[in-house]
Amino acid sequence: MTTLLALDTATEACSVALLHDGRVLSHYEVIPRLHAQRLLPMIAALLDEAGVARSQLEAIAFGRGPGAFTGVRIAIGVVQGLAFALDRPVLPVSNLAVLAQRVFRERGVSQVASAIDARMDEVYWGCYAEQFGEMRLLGEEAVMAPERVGLPAGAAGDWFGAGTGWGYAERLAVKPAAFDASLLPHAEDLLALATFAWKRGEALPADSAQPVYLRDNVATPKQPK
Repeated sequence: MTTLLALDTATEACSVALLHDGRVLSHYEVIPRLHAQRLLPMIAALLDEAGVARSQLEAIAFGRGPGAFTGVRIAIGVVQGLAFALDRPVLPVSNLAVLAQRVFRERGVSQVASAIDARMDEVYWGCYAEQFGEMRLLGEEAVMAPERVGLPAGAAGDWFGAGTGWGYAERLAVKPAAFDASLLPHAEDLLALATFAWKRGEALPADSAQPVYLRDNVATPKQPK
């Protein structure tokens, strides 16, 4: 049986999820600025609850951004520490995709426009459609002013808006049938997307756990020489 751990700290939410013997367990808290203090205890509590040792983990999934720069770095630091110590691969997952997957899980909606408040009067933006239970990206993820967002070419049918970027709803160029600006990424949905990636053989070495900020004007990882 596959055993995967997923964690996310890219937004105000801090969450962890575990897949073991076909069962999913998760812990989720909205705790702005407390991620660094709470993440490791949450992981320990989750593993204890499941009766799973760290050595049983086959891979570790994480929210690779976009999101709060500090939050994304916290997740990557913890993931790399665990992955290197255990000699396990990692599974980076987009936080915009995680939002879309949460909407599909909770509401059964198959077309989602995810938006996360990027500050600086911009939003992180990505559009997703369900394919065999997995929310897949249509087009590209980007960061832009609310007035510049758009649906993919040829988009049709109803769309649902998810994420804090929909706090700019009046300015967003896309007008969906409904939206929820309070939704945050949940590790349970990150785990679902990571499981699809794991089955496709998309796990990466631990040193490939890198952030995706979408902005060119922020600190980016150094390229290997």
